[in-house]
Amino acid sequence: MDEVTRRKWDAASRQFDFVTFGDDRRLGPHKRRLFTKIRGKTLMVAAGTGNDFQFFPPGHDILAIDISPKMLERAAKKAASYDGKLELRELDVCELPFEDASFDTVVTVCTFCSVPRPVVGLRQLHRVLKSGGQLLMFEHVRSKIGPLGIFLDFMTPLSRRLGPDLNRDTVGNVQKAGFHIRREENVYLDIVKIIEAVKDPA
Repeated sequence: MDEVTRRKWDAASRQFDFVTFGDDRRLGPHKRRLFTKIRGKTLMVAAGTGNDFQFFPPGHDILAIDISPKMLERAAKKAASYDGKLELRELDVCELPFEDASFDTVVTVCTFCSVPRPVVGLRQLHRVLKSGGQLLMFEHVRSKIGPLGIFLDFMTPLSRRLGPDLNRDTVGNVQKAGFHIRREENVYLDIVKIIEAVKDPA
């Protein structure tokens, strides 16, 4: 377990709902649209305080994990109101205890901007997905627009202290982990993206 990362997100949990309130309202419809593609046994990585549970379609079997026990404490009430099966567990995505091919779908929301070893975590997700399983991601990434990308590079050393990196190449990292990109959609400029990827059949 990455103790530094856990402590950082434990501290962030106190203001997390306040900080993300505007994004939930503005970006929620895009998340809801993405989550309609959930199929079968589903793993959600980085549940946070559970704000995104409201966007899940009802009736699914979902295991939501987070490295921060403080985040999970706040997520528990929201999980209890989900119309389906929604279990919470404290886990590090880079050290998943699940057997190979355990899940049909993996969901992430603004997750791999914060995982210190993103390719390691994504390879774990590749391992625990079934052949043909899908990775549904709603992520913010480094812009390819010159000045904006440079600005995000400049801001990342500061943002990393309290929260996420702002300049991750998450699409490239997904490919490095062995996934095939099925679809990529820009939600806000080229910074906030929907990324759909699949684990190719063996």
